Amino acid sequence: MKVVIIGAGPAGITAAYELVKKHSGYDVTVLEETDRIGGISQTVEYDGNRMDIGGHRFFSKSKRVTDWWYEILAPQGAPSVDDKLLGREKEYTAGGADPETSDRVMLKRHRVSRIYYNNKFFDYPVTMKAETIKNMGFVTTMSAGFSYLYSCIHRLEDNSLENFYINRFGKKLYSMFFEGYTEKVWGRHPSKISADWGSQRVKGLSVKAVLKDVFSKFTGKDTEKETSLIEEFYYPKFGPGQLWETALKDAVDAGVKLKTDSRVVRINTDKGRVTGVTYIENGAEQTINADIVISSMPVKDLIAELDAPVPKEIAEAAQGLPYRDFITVGLLVDKLKLKNNTDIPNFNGLVPDCWIYVQDCNVKLGRIQIFNNWSPYMVKDFKNTVWIGLEYFCNENDDMWNMEDQKFIEFASGELAKIGVIDISDILDTHIEHVKKAYPAYFDTYDRMDDIKAYLDGFNNLFCIGRNGQHRYNNMDHSMLTAFETVDEITSGRVVYDKSKIWNVNAEKDYHEEK
Repeated sequence: MKVVIIGAGPAGITAAYELVKKHSGYDVTVLEETDRIGGISQTVEYDGNRMDIGGHRFFSKSKRVTDWWYEILAPQGAPSVDDKLLGREKEYTAGGADPETSDRVMLKRHRVSRIYYNNKFFDYPVTMKAETIKNMGFVTTMSAGFSYLYSCIHRLEDNSLENFYINRFGKKLYSMFFEGYTEKVWGRHPSKISADWGSQRVKGLSVKAVLKDVFSKFTGKDTEKETSLIEEFYYPKFGPGQLWETALKDAVDAGVKLKTDSRVVRINTDKGRVTGVTYIENGAEQTINADIVISSMPVKDLIAELDAPVPKEIAEAAQGLPYRDFITVGLLVDKLKLKNNTDIPNFNGLVPDCWIYVQDCNVKLGRIQIFNNWSPYMVKDFKNTVWIGLEYFCNENDDMWNMEDQKFIEFASGELAKIGVIDISDILDTHIEHVKKAYPAYFDTYDRMDDIKAYLDGFNNLFCIGRNGQHRYNNMDHSMLTAFETVDEITSGRVVYDKSKIWNVNAEKDYHEEK
């Protein structure tokens, strides 16, 4: 059976690996538009330093997903809980492998994500402890408390992301920690964004969940944590891209054909079935026949490239699907001005955060990644330099996107100095990356996705997987689960496929993880 997979991101690579490594009788070709693999989960290397595009914690409530990770990168066994990490010489790994001599290892990390607001750090999610009250001030803390109590009594209809947040945190905390940042990320006020985004990303997180977590720690009684409250996670030695590079290499060794720099321009159909895919390779059109097509390309592009009579209302709805694009600037610096005032020891006194949310509305900077804290092997000179990523959210071809690279780097560096994180004189080197369609957005014609989905499901042998393939803000593990469900369906022996389980991934109310 000939299977064509469009896109070499987490979903596409997982599907390819599963079909050839776990099953027989499948001739699999992967078409990737760019010269890179891994999608937004790629790791970019620049002069010996590595950038995790978007930041990826390896934590999932799906055992099938975690077992797969360990199968690829920790073949000696699953991870076990060890002490907190201090530096390269004290790393702990999955399976007990030595990270200095073995590449296929997973490092255990201590999760720290904080909000930088009014030049002070707040835990994310916001915790109920003395430091939080001190940073907020007594009056603001009381105001936030009464605001939350009011929201418990006077609940709003969950018909927007704004109401979703207010119902769970109260208006005061919403205005402090969610409103401005959300508008930075999406370019829209939360009142204009569907509550579905909150339901799929932070639906289990609330003041109530935070208090429940505090109580469980105080009493010693274990309770199931919301995934936004996890304190430890695992991470590949060389970043998330290492997982996808390794998995795809193993799949290619098992027979998968990979074609990079191959942009799909047409999905060929006949009588309600997909018959093949046409793509551009080395400037020339090539067509490959297919019994099954698995697509992780953006729904907007998939509909536009279908060689079929697409109903006008479906074409318009697909064309109107919004996306948010992404720019990250890598800065190699001598040091950060931020001091580690936490009780978490870290190498060379560096703050322990994996990423820092920037709530200052006077800058456009959204988030700071500290790659040293993801893995010391991400940094060429781990002991003497700090390698950070500055994340900006924009729309393709807007002023930010079109700014010359050097000017943008100077602009981003200036913002970071403005909020007191670095001195410009400490910058040693820089790099910049642009990522198209990084985040499918939940406004404009998003409310017509059910119609688009029903139309696409009319093509029995066409499967839509992954973040952009389903226009759903999936985490990496969710994207993998869509691939697992697709492969299960393809190998089920059924003639008419049931795609409900594929579309239902990341639709449960008790699963998701914030990022």
